Amino acid sequence: MEPIKKVSLCPACGACPEIAVYNEEVHIGEKGNLVRLKKQEWNDLVRKIQTGELKEV
Repeated sequence: MEPIKKVSLCPACGACPEIAVYNEEVHIGEKGNLVRLKKQEWNDLVRKIQTGELKEV
């Protein structure tokens, strides 16, 4: 299964974690250290960032 979209968290190299968007899930991380979010969980996370509930640390 190929992702719809991939975004590297560090575009300077290919060894950094990435965000890969699939039809039903979003994967954050890298092999051996991966978080899988369902579409609704991802959308909730994005909404919390957009509304300011979650901010930079």
